[in-house]
Amino acid sequence: MCNGHPYAYIDLERDPDVQNLLESFHIAAGEIPVVIYRGQVVLRNPTNQQIADCLGFNQTVDQTQIRDVVVVGAGPSGLAAAVYGASEGLDVLVLETNAPGGQAGSSSRIENYLGFPTGITGQELAGRAYTQAEKFGAQLLIATGKRLSCDRTPHIVEADNGARIPARTIVIATGAQYRRPQLENLSRFEGAGVYYGATFVEAQLCSGDEVVVVGGANSAGQAAVFLAQTASRVYMLVRSAGLAETMSSYLIRRIDETPAIELRTHTEIAALRGDDHLESVTWHNSQTQASEEHAIRHVFIMTGGDPNTQWLDGCIVLDGKGFIKTGPNLSPEDLSASRWPLARQPFLLETSSPGVFAVGDVRGGSIKRVASAVGEGSIAISFVHQVLQK
Repeated sequence: MCNGHPYAYIDLERDPDVQNLLESFHIAAGEIPVVIYRGQVVLRNPTNQQIADCLGFNQTVDQTQIRDVVVVGAGPSGLAAAVYGASEGLDVLVLETNAPGGQAGSSSRIENYLGFPTGITGQELAGRAYTQAEKFGAQLLIATGKRLSCDRTPHIVEADNGARIPARTIVIATGAQYRRPQLENLSRFEGAGVYYGATFVEAQLCSGDEVVVVGGANSAGQAAVFLAQTASRVYMLVRSAGLAETMSSYLIRRIDETPAIELRTHTEIAALRGDDHLESVTWHNSQTQASEEHAIRHVFIMTGGDPNTQWLDGCIVLDGKGFIKTGPNLSPEDLSASRWPLARQPFLLETSSPGVFAVGDVRGGSIKRVASAVGEGSIAISFVHQVLQK
């Protein structure tokens, strides 16, 4: 399912009938990826917005109505805000660029989330949360926040589809984008051997092959353990001396107990090679200065992310790394520079603009755990109520 919509995925490299399919719809190689809708409509290399419009995802959403809360981003924190806001009677609209889940949605198995002793996939968790939000009346708009106008009330979220969505309060939950290492040819192999999430689809692609997982945090550990179920060997590359400082102990133990996983410390990728698809990987050990080249066609980069705050365009105060400053982290100088208009201080998760909140990975000082993100999303709604009551 894609955004709750059934679909079939065709692997161009492995499906024996793919050429006949391409020819029957007159699809050239340069027009891939392609979405074929009901065997009639062909979208060549479409944007997310074009796909959403074709499937009718946004048709029932009134994009001019003033909402109590507009949540920008449908990761765990944004979905929690939507669930708690809508369940408490607020008119909630959620903006999401791709599909509910955020980076957590690509996690193959989350095992340390309260209440799921056997674990749950990020996609399943996000799907359940989205269903809850819908049940309580929240709506989802497939669009990207392009600009925030926070110098007026109601606030205005400008979307890339041209909509100007008014809101009495805003919850920013845009998370972080995958951090890409400085490697020649990296963009060339993205989606063709280089991936930023390890889901069932990728696991099928690399079944029986050797793979590389780059990163030493929980997301990398979860990916390594998951891929080891189908891959012949998983090389885990970390720049540090080990995993103890960046990964949960249960995952470290799981990695140690999995023979198919080989941890390489003080190691990072030096080169990627191939034609249309990744064919080999060279990595380098910073201690021994030794380099190795392996015929590996699948690399999973799980090295964290940078905050998605570019669209805010100076509207609210950010820290030195681009994360949003909230509550007590906002200094008197920050509030003075942003012309904070109220006698009270900002609430715990409130930004330098009254009524605009930030939750989850996009917020400076946040704890990078799904449970923490969910907690922040729910807490933000309690402050939203206080803003709306005044």
